[in-house]
Order: sequence, then C-alpha cells, then structure tokens
Amino acid sequence: MQRLALFDLDNTIVDRAAGFRLWAQEFCARHELSPREVDWMVEADGDGLTPKETFFARVRERFMLADSVTTLWAAYRERHPALIPACNGALIGLARLRQAGWKVGLITNGFAATQTSTIILSGVVQYVDGWAISGAEGVRKPERRLFEIAAERCGATLAGGGWMIGDSAAADVGGGKTAGLRTVWIDRGRSWPHDMSEPDHVVADAAEAVAVLLAAAAEGVSQQPSRGNTGPIRTVTGSSPRHSHLT
Repeated sequence: MQRLALFDLDNTIVDRAAGFRLWAQEFCARHELSPREVDWMVEADGDGLTPKETFFARVRERFMLADSVTTLWAAYRERHPALIPACNGALIGLARLRQAGWKVGLITNGFAATQTSTIILSGVVQYVDGWAISGAEGVRKPERRLFEIAAERCGATLAGGGWMIGDSAAADVGGGKTAGLRTVWIDRGRSWPHDMSEPDHVVADAAEAVAVLLAAAAEGVSQQPSRGNTGPIRTVTGSSPRHSHLT
C-alpha cells in the first residue's frame, strides 16, 4: 500500500506555541511592558485561533499603543516565523520516514507567506516532499481538496490511501477521514471531543506518530481507513505509560 504521510504544521511539526511565547516576550521588552503581560497575550492569542485583527486590536487598546493594527500585524508576520522551532524529535522522525520510502507532505491552514516562512526558517523544508497551504490554494482544512493538493505535491493521490497526522480534531482528524486517510491525533494533553468520530491512534507528539506509521508499515497494516467500532489505539513510546485522554 502507498506510504504517504501528511502532517499538519503548527504544533505538530513546529512548536508554534513556543514561538508565540518568544514573540510575546520580545514584544513586551520592546514596548517596555511588564513581563507578566506575556501570559495575557498568550491567552488572548487563543492558540492561534483568535483572528489577528481582533488580537492586535485588543493589544493596541490594552497597551495604548500608537501603532495601527495593520502595522502591529505586519511586524508580527515578519518576526514570528523566525522564532518558531521544530518540535522535539519531529525532523528526525520525518527523516526516518523518508529513508523508509515514505512520501512526506505538509497540509496547513494559514497565510501563504507566513506558513512558507515557517517551513523554511524552521528547517522543515529539507524533510518534506511538498506542501499545501490554505492561503495559497484558496481552500482550507478540513475540505478534501487541500488534502488532494498536498498528496499531488508529493507525487501521490488520495486513492492510494495514507495517513494524516495533526493536533486538530476537526481540521486534521475529521478532514483526514473525509479524505479517506487513516488518522493520528496529537493530543497535547487534551481530551478527545466525545461528539466526533475517533482517530485511529492518539499520541503525544510527531515522534510518536512516526513510530506508529513505521510499525504499521512493518506489520503490513492496510493504509486504508479502519472499519468497525474498535476505537482508537493509544500508542505510547518510552518507559512511562501515559493515560488515554479519550475517556
């Protein structure tokens, strides 16, 4: 079966959360704000889900800044991607997959310039075969078309099956299932939404996800979506078992 692995970018392959906190620390220092304001900014950002127009309007009002929302946002877009590191073990994992004959792609929602900069500056560009960014393609996860584009960029098609790995229940797992892919959810310590169809596997990070894929390939597990109601498999590496967050 086709060895195709599509990964989400933010908080899956790169640590956007860590990068944002670094940016907030720099911002506070530059504007001579209390370091305690960093936590407020992280909360206001909503893990990247707060629209940036809203976020920077709140920042400007809270700190009584002279710069416009447009100016603040432009400076953020230029600086933030340079501060985002790859997640621990993620690049080694991607290299292992490619060495094992896998096609590896990225599929991410976001602005084209920002996400492209993140892919390049984090070093991820050297470990993937292609990517699809919603801002460049005019379509967003969980819509199937973005998955199709990502697969095509890797020289594959969704018809051959494969895997989708990410931290969003709706965009990554839900979208991956719609695209006909097996799914791995990176839980980041969260509980799975009980009103959604469960992923095939639940892991802590991209490194564990890679272990799942390599094990599945070695065991000859079908790359097609699983059937039945057996539920997801909590996959754990290392010596300290982690409790499932699905119950």
